[in-house]
Order: sequence, then C-alpha cells, then structure tokens
Amino acid sequence: MNSNRSQEQLAVDEELLRFLARQGRRMPVPVGLSAVLLGAIAAYGNSAVTQALSAAWVLAVLAVLALRWYVLGLLPDLHQLSVRKRLNWVTGLSGLCGLLFCLTLLFTPWMSDYERMVQTILLLGLCAGAVASTAGYWPVLLVFMLPLSFLNSVAWFFHSASHQLWWMDWALGVLILGFACVLAVMARDGHRVFVDSVLIRLAQAKSNQQLSQALQQAQAAMQSRTRFLASASHDLRQPMHTLSLFGSALVRRPLDAATSTIASQMNQAVQSLTSQMDALLDISKLDAQVVPVNNQCFSLGQTLQRLCQEMRTAAAAKGLALGLSCPADAFVDTDPVLLERVLRNLIDNAIKYTEQGHVDVNVVQAGSGESGLWRIDICDTGVGIALPEQSQVFEEFYQVGNPERDRAKGLGLGLSIVSRLVDLLDLHLDLSSQPGQGSCFSLSVAVAHGASPTSSADGERGAAEALAQLPHVHVLVLEAEAPVRQAMQALLNSHGAEVSLASTAREAVLTSLQRRPDIVLTDLRLQGGEEGLQALRSLRSALPQLPAILITGDTCPERLREAHEAGLLVLHKPVLEAQLLSAIKSALALPVEAAPVAVSA
Repeated sequence: MNSNRSQEQLAVDEELLRFLARQGRRMPVPVGLSAVLLGAIAAYGNSAVTQALSAAWVLAVLAVLALRWYVLGLLPDLHQLSVRKRLNWVTGLSGLCGLLFCLTLLFTPWMSDYERMVQTILLLGLCAGAVASTAGYWPVLLVFMLPLSFLNSVAWFFHSASHQLWWMDWALGVLILGFACVLAVMARDGHRVFVDSVLIRLAQAKSNQQLSQALQQAQAAMQSRTRFLASASHDLRQPMHTLSLFGSALVRRPLDAATSTIASQMNQAVQSLTSQMDALLDISKLDAQVVPVNNQCFSLGQTLQRLCQEMRTAAAAKGLALGLSCPADAFVDTDPVLLERVLRNLIDNAIKYTEQGHVDVNVVQAGSGESGLWRIDICDTGVGIALPEQSQVFEEFYQVGNPERDRAKGLGLGLSIVSRLVDLLDLHLDLSSQPGQGSCFSLSVAVAHGASPTSSADGERGAAEALAQLPHVHVLVLEAEAPVRQAMQALLNSHGAEVSLASTAREAVLTSLQRRPDIVLTDLRLQGGEEGLQALRSLRSALPQLPAILITGDTCPERLREAHEAGLLVLHKPVLEAQLLSAIKSALALPVEAAPVAVSA
C-alpha cells in the first residue's frame, strides 16, 4: 500500500515538475514587462540615483527570469537528481524572484499615491498569477507571495503617517494580507484538483494497460484455441479419412447380405461423424474469411420445400409436425448455398430442441419497393431459451438443456455457424423466445427485383455423374501416411483408375517423370516437414498445367487462407466417395493455369 502511494506521489511530483517547467517558459515575458513598468514608475521624475537604481533592479529581475527560464527547462530531464531536489530548485528560484520584487517597495517614498496604487495592483496581479502558474503548489507559491504581500502591506501601514487618511492606508494593508490568505486557500484547492487530475490520468492509463493486456490474452487464448482445434481436427481426420476410403472401397466388392449391411451402416456412421467434423471446419473457414459469397436470384419456396422434405423424416421420428408456408413469388437475391446452410441449421436446431408439438416455417413479406424484405420465421414449441442465454446460444459449443452432451443434439456449433454466415451475407436475424413456450428465429432476406431465378438442375446432374467410373485415369497420390495412401489406392482402383503413390516431393517428381499422371491428389503436410503446395510447385515446374486437388485435414485459418489464395480446389478430410470422384472429374474437365502455385514464406 505504502509502495503504491509513494509511486503515485512520485508520478504526481514528476507531472508537477513538467507543469512548472512549461509555465516557467511562458511567464518571463508578462513578468518581465511588469518589472519594466515598475522600474519606470520608480524612476519617473526622480533623481539620477533613483533612476540608476531602478534600472539596475530591472536588469536584475530580467537576469533572474532568464536564469529561471533556462533552469526550469532543464530540470524535467535531470533524472540523475531526485524529484524532490529538483522541486527545491524551483522553490529557490521562486523565492529569489519574490525577494527581488520586494525590493521595488524601497522606491515607495519617492512615489505619489497614484503610482503606489499602480505598484500595488501590479504586485497583487503577480501574486494572483502565481497561483495558476504554480498549480497551487504551496512551497513554490508561498516563498514568492508571502514576503511580497507582507512587505507590501507593511509599506502601506507606514505610509499612513504622512497624511490624515491613515485609516484608509491601514484598511488597504489589511486587505492585502486578506487577499494573500484567500489566494493561499485557492491555491491549496487548486493543487488538490491538480493532484486528483494526475491520479485520474494515471488510473486511466493503468486501466487502459490492463485492458490492453486482457485483450492480448484473450486474442492469444483465441489463437491457441484455433490452433488446438486445427491440430486436433487434422489428427482426427486422418484415420477418419482412411476409414471412409476403405469403407467406400469395401461396399463396391461382392459381399453377402449381412456383411453388406454392416458395411453400409459403418459408412453411415462415418458420414455422421464427417458432418460433425465439417461443422468444426466451417468455423475455421469462416474465421479465415475464405468463404466466397455468390449472390443469385432464386426461388425461396423451392429451397425451403426441399429442406423441409429432407427434414420431415427427422421430425416425424420425434412425432413432430413440420409445416411450411411460403408464397410462390418469393424470390431472393443472396448466396443460395450459404442461405440454405443457415436455414438448414435453424430448422435442424428447432427439431432437436422440440419434444412435442410442431415446427413451422413461414415466409411473409416485410416492406415494399427497393427496400422490400422476405422474413423467414422458423418457430417451434420446444423448450425455449431464457433471456440471459439468448446471446450465448450463438457461441461455440454452448447448448441449452444438454449438460450430458447428448450427441443427438449436435456439438453446439449450428447457431455459431448461423451467426457467422448471417454476418457474411449481411442479413438480419432476430430471436424471440420464452422458456417452455418455444422459440422463433426470424431471418430477413432482400427481395430479388428484375432477375431470373437460377436452376439447380445442372448441379444435380453433376452430383449424379459423380459416381461415374474413372477408366484409365492415372492418379498420383501424394500423402504422408501409408494407410491413407493405401485406402486411396483401393478406392480409386475400384473405379478403374491407375494409382501411383508417393510420400515426399522427390518421390512424386521421380514417379511423374517415369509416367506423367493425369491428376495429383496431395496433402498439405508431407513427410519430413515438406509442404504439399511446395511439392506441387515442383511438379508443375517439370510438368506444366498438371491438374491437382489439395486434400487436407488441416483447419487452421492461416493455412486455409494460404491454400485458397493459391487457387486450388480444396477437399477436407474425411472425403466421401462421391465428393472425391466429382472433384476429380471437375479438375480434369477444367483448364489449369500454367503459373506455379504461390507459396507463402
């Protein structure tokens, strides 16, 4: 406690010293002019001796003011001296100035009453100005003001014997002393305000520093969490990817009915686990800001009808009714894929947290003209959300009423992804809910004006064609882990493709020079700490325009951004069979730029 107090006092003294130095640089001009005026009054109409003494006094005052100006300018930087010693220097110089101005009272016998009045006014003005220029610091102020005020008052007391209005001189002397007392009290209060202001600034600076440190710690914790999720995701995705590939290859072999059922159920479990891992990946991709937005005009009714048709099975399994009401002319202008993901998560969330009753999806128009909006209300009769929790449900891994972490209710990432996607699409999402009375999420989407809707028929045909065979396609698999290489080879061989395997960039280059591959499937991390992007650049240096797909389990936002900037088609482990085949066919059908892949340092 005492240590903190001494530190605060030291900071106050340092600030006071800087303040006195600034004022010491400003005050010589007005004080010097006052000294010149006082000297001129004393010399006017008097003898040569008085005039010489007045001139000498003015020169002495100007010399002390110059010395004070110079010394005060140096004191704040003389850290080898203690603050207290430097303040004593300021006090001494202030006392010297006060004594010099006291000497002007020696000229009062040669002054008229009018001149004495002017002299008194100037001296009182200097005392009043000292209150402000010293920040009310008593040691510096009083050594200047007290001698000057006392001697000025005494001079008026002695002057009363020279005429009959002696009581007026005495009254003026008393007023001078009273004025000095008032200035001293004002100075004390002013200095207290000065000290408080310095302490407030120190406290504010300390608070800002603590807030800055807390912000840095929070950012470091967030980065650490992101790195942990990315690392854990990568390590988990590798065996899942291997299992997915072997499972897909297994179901293509001739099996008895019981074994075929087991293989199909195993693949369904892998797909379920894949969807949960993809939720983590979505968070990383959105944080990395590598999710593109492709706005289109499309039918909101068709999208919602397809979604509700898919989810009615899950709703019916819980005994829920899933209703849809959407005008036929509801067309919107936004990204259809990302909007569908938002709506899917909201409807899925409503079904998960509703045990009885119904889930309704209603679309109504809000506003008109250019500012028109379609408002999509997704309402349920579920458990509801208490007001304090309504902002928390959009945080990662937060779930209402799921302390046992039931996997049937997901990971608690759906609404977090919704929040990020809504911000990305520049939409508006409202939540209205009460515990025990259900919840209603309202999403507002801009009305499409004067555009023709796009069709998803081409995309559906592409998905159907994804299961086509790959006869005589030579695929180079560049992968660090042997089980993944073997699983990839087994699956691609089952589709008629010829597969070459490599674990390092050197092996890949040697294999490619013996026989040029049609496409390269590479991981982001290779053996020996090599980078898949660097290996691909080496391959394209030898084999220009070589098609390639990056298959990775890495979800670190920086790595995702790097791959995105390289212009590669990226698949994330575990990769499903149809997804892999569709990507290979797309990469073989599209031209590949000859420029090598850019790799960040």
